[in-house]
Amino acid sequence: MSLPPFQMLLDEHAVALHRHVRALVGANDADDVTQEVLIAALRAYPGLRDGSNLKGWLWTIARHKAIDRFRHDGRRPSTVPLEDDPGGGDGVVPPGADDELWSAVRRLPDGQRAAVALRFVDDMPYREIAEVLGCTEGAARQRVHDGVKALRGEVTA
Repeated sequence: MSLPPFQMLLDEHAVALHRHVRALVGANDADDVTQEVLIAALRAYPGLRDGSNLKGWLWTIARHKAIDRFRHDGRRPSTVPLEDDPGGGDGVVPPGADDELWSAVRRLPDGQRAAVALRFVDDMPYREIAEVLGCTEGAARQRVHDGVKALRGEVTA
Protein backbone atom coordinates (compact mmCIF):
# COMPACT_ATOMS: atom_id res chain seq x y z
CA MET A 1 0.00 0.00 0.00
CA SER A 2 1.26 3.43 -0.91
CA LEU A 3 1.32 5.98 1.91
CA PRO A 4 0.54 9.66 1.35
CA PRO A 5 3.36 12.12 1.98
CA PHE A 6 3.91 12.66 5.69
CA GLN A 7 3.13 16.37 5.31
CA MET A 8 -0.37 15.52 4.09
CA LEU A 9 -0.90 13.44 7.21
CA LEU A 10 0.21 16.39 9.34
CA ASP A 11 -1.96 18.85 7.45
CA GLU A 12 -5.00 16.68 8.05
CA HIS A 13 -4.47 15.78 11.72
CA ALA A 14 -2.06 18.23 13.43
CA VAL A 15 -4.64 20.46 15.15
CA ALA A 16 -6.78 17.55 16.36
CA LEU A 17 -3.66 15.66 17.49
CA HIS A 18 -2.50 18.62 19.58
CA ARG A 19 -5.98 18.98 21.11
CA HIS A 20 -5.96 15.26 21.97
CA VAL A 21 -2.49 15.41 23.53
CA ARG A 22 -3.48 18.48 25.51
CA ALA A 23 -6.46 16.64 26.94
CA LEU A 24 -4.14 13.83 28.00
CA VAL A 25 -1.22 15.75 29.50
CA GLY A 26 -2.40 19.32 30.09
CA ALA A 27 -1.48 22.64 28.56
CA ASN A 28 2.02 22.81 30.08
CA ASP A 29 3.27 19.63 28.40
CA ALA A 30 1.09 19.51 25.28
CA ASP A 31 3.53 21.18 22.88
CA ASP A 32 6.49 19.04 23.94
CA VAL A 33 4.56 15.77 23.88
CA THR A 34 3.01 16.62 20.50
CA GLN A 35 6.49 17.26 19.14
CA GLU A 36 7.66 13.90 20.53
CA VAL A 37 4.69 12.22 18.82
CA LEU A 38 5.47 13.83 15.49
CA ILE A 39 9.17 12.95 15.65
CA ALA A 40 8.37 9.32 16.52
CA ALA A 41 5.78 9.17 13.73
CA LEU A 42 8.16 10.68 11.19
CA ARG A 43 10.85 8.14 12.07
CA ALA A 44 8.45 5.20 11.85
CA TYR A 45 6.47 6.39 8.82
CA PRO A 46 8.74 5.03 6.05
CA GLY A 47 8.52 1.51 7.52
CA LEU A 48 4.76 1.58 8.10
CA ARG A 49 3.15 -1.40 6.37
CA ASP A 50 -0.52 -0.62 6.81
CA GLY A 51 -1.77 2.88 6.15
CA SER A 52 -5.46 2.08 6.45
CA ASN A 53 -5.88 3.86 9.82
CA LEU A 54 -3.23 6.57 9.99
CA LYS A 55 -5.23 8.67 12.46
CA GLY A 56 -5.50 5.72 14.83
CA TRP A 57 -1.79 5.08 14.41
CA LEU A 58 -0.96 8.69 15.37
CA TRP A 59 -3.33 8.63 18.35
CA THR A 60 -1.74 5.40 19.57
CA ILE A 61 1.69 7.03 19.46
CA ALA A 62 0.22 10.02 21.33
CA ARG A 63 -1.19 7.81 24.05
CA HIS A 64 2.16 6.06 24.53
CA LYS A 65 4.06 9.36 24.62
CA ALA A 66 1.62 10.74 27.20
CA ILE A 67 2.15 7.67 29.38
CA ASP A 68 5.92 8.02 28.93
CA ARG A 69 5.69 11.64 30.08
CA PHE A 70 3.83 10.67 33.24
CA ARG A 71 6.32 7.92 34.01
CA HIS A 72 9.31 10.14 33.31
CA ASP A 73 8.03 12.98 35.46
CA GLY A 74 6.84 10.64 38.19
CA ARG A 75 3.82 12.86 38.70
CA ARG A 76 0.49 13.82 37.28
CA PRO A 77 0.54 16.90 35.10
CA SER A 78 0.18 20.23 36.76
CA THR A 79 -2.92 22.12 35.83
CA VAL A 80 -3.08 25.55 34.32
CA PRO A 81 -6.36 27.38 33.91
CA LEU A 82 -7.53 26.85 30.35
CA GLU A 83 -8.17 30.57 29.95
CA ASP A 84 -4.40 31.10 30.25
CA ASP A 85 -3.73 28.86 27.25
CA PRO A 86 -1.34 30.59 24.86
CA GLY A 87 -3.27 29.17 21.92
CA GLY A 88 -6.54 30.60 23.21
CA GLY A 89 -9.39 30.85 20.78
CA ASP A 90 -7.87 28.71 18.03
CA GLY A 91 -10.08 25.67 18.51
CA VAL A 92 -7.50 23.82 20.63
CA VAL A 93 -9.55 24.16 23.81
CA PRO A 94 -12.99 22.58 23.66
CA PRO A 95 -15.74 25.21 23.72
CA GLY A 96 -16.97 25.88 27.24
CA ALA A 97 -13.93 24.12 28.71
CA ASP A 98 -14.04 23.75 32.49
CA ASP A 99 -10.79 23.85 34.50
CA GLU A 100 -12.06 21.54 37.23
CA LEU A 101 -13.36 19.00 34.74
CA TRP A 102 -10.20 18.83 32.62
CA SER A 103 -8.03 18.63 35.72
CA ALA A 104 -10.16 15.67 36.83
CA VAL A 105 -9.83 14.06 33.38
CA ARG A 106 -6.04 14.22 33.67
CA ARG A 107 -6.23 12.45 37.05
CA LEU A 108 -8.08 9.44 35.60
CA PRO A 109 -6.17 6.17 35.11
CA ASP A 110 -4.40 6.00 31.73
CA GLY A 111 -6.97 3.82 29.93
CA GLN A 112 -9.95 5.82 31.12
CA ARG A 113 -8.26 9.16 30.44
CA ALA A 114 -7.40 8.13 26.88
CA ALA A 115 -10.87 6.70 26.23
CA VAL A 116 -12.64 9.79 27.57
CA ALA A 117 -10.39 12.10 25.53
CA LEU A 118 -10.86 10.04 22.36
CA ARG A 119 -14.63 10.05 22.81
CA PHE A 120 -15.30 13.60 23.94
CA VAL A 121 -12.36 15.62 22.60
CA ASP A 122 -11.82 13.75 19.34
CA ASP A 123 -15.45 12.62 18.91
CA MET A 124 -14.30 9.14 17.88
CA PRO A 125 -16.75 6.27 17.62
CA TYR A 126 -16.16 3.35 19.98
CA ARG A 127 -14.86 1.18 17.14
CA GLU A 128 -12.01 3.63 16.49
CA ILE A 129 -11.37 4.09 20.20
CA ALA A 130 -10.94 0.32 20.46
CA GLU A 131 -8.44 0.35 17.59
CA VAL A 132 -6.37 3.12 19.17
CA LEU A 133 -6.41 1.52 22.62
CA GLY A 134 -5.84 -2.00 21.32
CA CYS A 135 -8.93 -3.44 22.97
CA THR A 136 -12.41 -4.62 22.05
CA GLU A 137 -15.23 -2.20 21.32
CA GLY A 138 -16.96 -3.36 24.50
CA ALA A 139 -13.85 -2.64 26.55
CA ALA A 140 -13.60 0.82 24.98
CA ARG A 141 -17.22 1.52 25.93
CA GLN A 142 -16.53 0.31 29.48
CA ARG A 143 -13.46 2.56 29.83
CA VAL A 144 -15.45 5.59 28.70
CA HIS A 145 -18.32 4.65 31.03
CA ASP A 146 -16.00 4.14 34.01
CA GLY A 147 -14.17 7.39 33.28
CA VAL A 148 -17.38 9.40 33.03
CA LYS A 149 -18.70 7.78 36.21
CA ALA A 150 -15.50 8.70 38.06
CA LEU A 151 -15.68 12.25 36.72
CA ARG A 152 -19.29 12.64 37.84
CA GLY A 153 -18.33 11.54 41.33
CA GLU A 154 -15.32 13.84 41.53
CA VAL A 155 -16.58 16.99 39.83
CA THR A 156 -20.02 17.07 41.45
CA ALA A 157 -18.66 16.19 44.90
